[in-house]
Amino acid sequence: MKKEPFQIAFIGGGINSAIGEVHKVASQMDGCFKLVAGAFSSHKDINLETAAAWNVSTERTYETYQELLEKEQNNLDAVVVLVPTDLHAEVVLAALEKRIPVICEKSLAASVEEGFQIAKAVKESNLFFCTTYNYTGYPMVRELAKIIEEGKLGKIQQIQIEMPQEGFLRIKPNGSVLTPQSWRLKETAIPKISLDLGSHLHNMVQFLTRETPIKIVADQATFGNFNQVIDNVSALAQYSNNIKVQFWFSKTALGHRNGLRVRIYGNKGSAEWFQLEPETLKICDAYGNISLLDRTSDNFEIANASRYNRFKAGHPAGFIEAFANYYKDIADCLKEYKLTGSYKSSFVCGIKDSLESLVLMETAAKSAETLKWETVPEVLI
Repeated sequence: MKKEPFQIAFIGGGINSAIGEVHKVASQMDGCFKLVAGAFSSHKDINLETAAAWNVSTERTYETYQELLEKEQNNLDAVVVLVPTDLHAEVVLAALEKRIPVICEKSLAASVEEGFQIAKAVKESNLFFCTTYNYTGYPMVRELAKIIEEGKLGKIQQIQIEMPQEGFLRIKPNGSVLTPQSWRLKETAIPKISLDLGSHLHNMVQFLTRETPIKIVADQATFGNFNQVIDNVSALAQYSNNIKVQFWFSKTALGHRNGLRVRIYGNKGSAEWFQLEPETLKICDAYGNISLLDRTSDNFEIANASRYNRFKAGHPAGFIEAFANYYKDIADCLKEYKLTGSYKSSFVCGIKDSLESLVLMETAAKSAETLKWETVPEVLI
């Protein structure tokens, strides 16, 4: 078996994109992957500029993803799909047809129908596939999952989770509006905000509890500068094991750059994690004692492991490091897949969990139209 670093190519993710640089840095931080080829942009100048900036040879820089897949199908360990969500299904299916393993930026696709098409192709090809939900790469989030698994908070009763942002309402100093990428302003079967933010929140709940959504009631609104898209969603959901979840995600919450926060309440204690203070967990027990713990805590089993401590505590690790943690997990899974033909991971989001996120968000959109609770269909693949 070929040793690391695994050879990867990017489709999309040029230097003008929101996520390309993050994926490039994170994928290579721990030496697990090497970016060797790409079709980074449909704009020739940006495509070539990206290749030059990232030391990818012009001979392995392609104008179209179709040409990349054709020329590189025997040279790659995986392709990373970073195109707009609307194009995920088209590109992922083409890569799987060429029998190339796929690492796909969230969300899986723009609709449940597309998601099932991808799931069918993954199952029939038996190829490696995962999506990148990087917030679960934070060490303290992983520690929180361990705390919940060990029952230290007792029976989980309710979760409040939110992701407020402001980009669709904030204005520039000259009074003009901030303009997002054009594809974000074209709604699909599932509202773009639910694909972009809501899927992250479900993934976090699923990661922390290992429970599945049963039913949901949701409200959708438009408060911002772009009337053609939904930019604020609130929802109540019931997950298996009778866990009640409150969701709020918004792109019109002024004062919030990215306010991801999760609060979990059990019958023995509670916990809170806030992305802007990622190194700490707030824990409260049934006696009312409140503790603020960081990754130096002696009784931690995950967060103080050497792989998460690239530098000593007191110098906070952040978003890109969390993404790198996730890419290290992907590398471990890809290695297992190459050895055994399959992989299992409590960290990496595979096809079933990726599809479950789409189903939940589509059901939330349906509820916002019917103004009633809707049952979330079970994902069977």
